[in-house]
Amino acid sequence: MSKFYITTSIIYASQPPHIGNTYEAIVTDAVARYHKLIGDDVYFLTGTDEHGLKIERNAEKEGVTPQEFVDRIAGNLRKEWDLCMVEYNDFIRTTEDRHKNIVKRMFKKLYDQGDIYKKSYEGWYCVPDEAFHTDSQINKTPDGNLCPDCGRPVEWLKEEVYFFRLSAYADRLAAHIDQNPDFIQPDNRRNEMVNGYIKPGLQDFCVSRMSFKWGIPVEFDPGHVMYVWVDALSNYITALGYDPSEQRDAAPHDRSAETKKTSLFDQYWPCDVHVIGKDILRFHTLYWPGLLMALGVPLPKQVFAHPWFLMGSDKMSKSLGNVIYAPELVDKYGVDCTRYYVLREMPFARDGNITRELFVSRCNTDLANDLGNLASRSITMAEKYFDGTVTPECVPQNEVLELCAASRERYTDAMEKLAIQTAVTEAMAPVIRANRFIDETMPWELAKDPDKTEDLRQVLYTLLETLRGASILLYPVMPLAMGKLRLQLGLTEVPVWDEKPPAGFTVKRGDNLFPRIVMEEAAT
Repeated sequence: MSKFYITTSIIYASQPPHIGNTYEAIVTDAVARYHKLIGDDVYFLTGTDEHGLKIERNAEKEGVTPQEFVDRIAGNLRKEWDLCMVEYNDFIRTTEDRHKNIVKRMFKKLYDQGDIYKKSYEGWYCVPDEAFHTDSQINKTPDGNLCPDCGRPVEWLKEEVYFFRLSAYADRLAAHIDQNPDFIQPDNRRNEMVNGYIKPGLQDFCVSRMSFKWGIPVEFDPGHVMYVWVDALSNYITALGYDPSEQRDAAPHDRSAETKKTSLFDQYWPCDVHVIGKDILRFHTLYWPGLLMALGVPLPKQVFAHPWFLMGSDKMSKSLGNVIYAPELVDKYGVDCTRYYVLREMPFARDGNITRELFVSRCNTDLANDLGNLASRSITMAEKYFDGTVTPECVPQNEVLELCAASRERYTDAMEKLAIQTAVTEAMAPVIRANRFIDETMPWELAKDPDKTEDLRQVLYTLLETLRGASILLYPVMPLAMGKLRLQLGLTEVPVWDEKPPAGFTVKRGDNLFPRIVMEEAAT
């Protein structure tokens, strides 16, 4: 059994997440479910980043303490993750003592060994992104100076702060990226980091602030609080109980060795993949590895930067009024349709698109017309012609079942690469082919001829076997609906990856898995 540790980035607890944020949790959950399905020992971490100037200001506007503010946001976020069937092992909050205590010791260790130093800083700061920018990086417009990343106004700041000496690790980091081409994925994101940051020369980055109080204090220098990147990024190891006082070998652990595990950190680190948004790639592939190198901790195996969901041609933004929230979709269309759409429509390396019209069209076409219709027709015919039990004299060999086997191999390859859209497409390919197979074989005509009874059994077995295969591949995508489908097929609700084709099926029709969505209803 292989170990598999996967994380989302932790959501900044300044406002409720829109569907683009929720996509990250859903895609990470789907990957985690796939690895559980194939028998891996999976640990899935998510959580909230709860410190910073923006949260301090938002809490003040609402007339509550910052802690009360983030408690509400984190609580609502956990409810939303549950609503979307995101099954995590741990939910880390950066205001928890288990996190803060370790981060304090990490900061002190880095300072004592000379990797953190103090200096005065003067420059532009983007409060929403919690990011500093030089004068040459900002966008100067007639409306003011704007952040180069999010396009919102920046503020001029001057204060004495601590910096992390990232420049000292530039050569090691460049070598690691060069020698491990899968470390940053997709490839175009790796090229962005190399050409945009590595080649021009890595700059030291700020790790403390004095202009606000809502943060983890620097205990040896009152007035300073730790800045977001040391605090937030460290969650991936603080959640596992990392101890900065222990000496560690920066080479990856041999996780195949049968050694006694003493902590979650020893058991699961290094992380197999951090799943993050492309807008925070620099911090996860440059800042985070630099911090780990300084601590003597192995680097994560991979950082995967997913694209964004756009509304038409625009990035989702509350200020533009073009935001869709996951609870709205789940309440109206169900969790299965919501999960299916976001996983089916987000490409591997470019932005996806979401509108209510596209959502309804995709769910009706793929789920109601293709998968739901195949299940309904196949199970209905099995009950009508064979009293629900279809047991052919021999397992059929035909183009549909050959496609099932080929699609399963391609699905596996895509899931391993986190090409989730491709994996979903492969899982659906046999379903689409099986619907055509019904039209080609016309089971209702075969049923009229007693001499064609065995041919009819073979056709219906092919359809049911196609559904069984789909129920396995699509289980990480739609666990609720696929569990229901499997029960209708007379199978266990939760699939097993190496499940063998049965000698026959005993089916029992249930509720329609995917009722067709009427566009007028979708608009209400």
